[in-house]
Amino acid sequence: MSSPFVSDPHQFYQVQNPSPGTAVEPTPLEIEQGFAAGKNPDPLPKIFQALRLRGCTAKNRFCVSPMCMYSAQDGYSTDFHLSHYSQFSIRGAGIILVEATGVLPEGRISPNCLGIWKDEHIEGLKRIVSHLHKYGTVAGIQLAHSGRKGSTIPLQLYGTRDSLRATYEEGGWPDNVYAPSALAYDENHYTPKEMTKEQIETVQQAFVDAAVRADKAGFDVIELHGAHGYLLHEFLSPLSNKRTDDYGGSFENRTRMMVETVRGVRKVWPKEKPLFVRVSATDWVEGGWSIDDTVALAKILVNEYVDVMGCSTAGNDPRQKIPLGPGYQVQFATKVKENVPGMLTAAVGIITEGKQAGEIVESGKADVVSVARQFLSNPSFVLSTARDLNVNVKWNNQYERGKRKIKYSFV
Repeated sequence: MSSPFVSDPHQFYQVQNPSPGTAVEPTPLEIEQGFAAGKNPDPLPKIFQALRLRGCTAKNRFCVSPMCMYSAQDGYSTDFHLSHYSQFSIRGAGIILVEATGVLPEGRISPNCLGIWKDEHIEGLKRIVSHLHKYGTVAGIQLAHSGRKGSTIPLQLYGTRDSLRATYEEGGWPDNVYAPSALAYDENHYTPKEMTKEQIETVQQAFVDAAVRADKAGFDVIELHGAHGYLLHEFLSPLSNKRTDDYGGSFENRTRMMVETVRGVRKVWPKEKPLFVRVSATDWVEGGWSIDDTVALAKILVNEYVDVMGCSTAGNDPRQKIPLGPGYQVQFATKVKENVPGMLTAAVGIITEGKQAGEIVESGKADVVSVARQFLSNPSFVLSTARDLNVNVKWNNQYERGKRKIKYSFV
């Protein structure tokens, strides 16, 4: 398909067919010139095989994980966000999840986080989605509420003072931080107010309304953020949830907020569009949320039409003891995948090498690799992994001359 002529030349773009990151057989000339060692492996490594997710198809199994950029004011996306997410799409990422986006103003982590609590946010997000689609990327967004970890300073200010608390003068909301229970994360965060039943219902409705806006913006996927000590995670864990009503105490009660929120979102989110949920699979604290709890929750959520569970860990208690190392969280994605038929999983956590990413998917430990900081370090991670695995993939038309040769010749 040739590039279109458009009425407004400012809107011109080159059609990418197939799109960047798609595995394609090299031509004889490409092999002769040294751009490929030979035909693609047969079978193709699973990480470069397409993945069907309800009504959309990811061209490969690479997902750009949500990463807070602290680059918004009043929740609005900017040219920074457009260029930030576009760089991964241009270089072949199959799925991109836009960073944690507040469903309410007080649901942001910092005053500089993205938002989706009002219709005016849709236009900027739609612009991002439109650009990602031009490069064949499945566009997703993570819907979030920060709970007791809200009203904090942006990351770039960490270390400049003792407290992480953002004041009113800095755009914070000290008197509107709330959580399942009135327990602060630590002395550097505000002590939240315990949520009333009415507040719980308001937040649940905010997630539903945000899902409607995400659909209007054109997103293919939404991910509910139930990890890293933010609101939905706070309800799940007995370390942060000391309630004595229907939303605290037993496993059934502590998971009620998550299950009801998922149910509400799924009702308004189109059936043909997949729904992801991100969880911290363990608190890494004795007596806290555990992998067994995560498996039990996944068995519930798969029946609520959740398609993918992203398995991160930690973030809910400063006493956590995390055994950091390459792929240290992959085991949790594997545990869910093995014990919950029908639930796909995304592995996340210190996935930095192409062969490592390929092995995770190839061995069936997870269906998707959700990569964060490595994409910041190397936006071409999909392309470099293809080289590592001897897979020829389509490059963005405009960047093809940057493709490195396997061998050099005068052809």
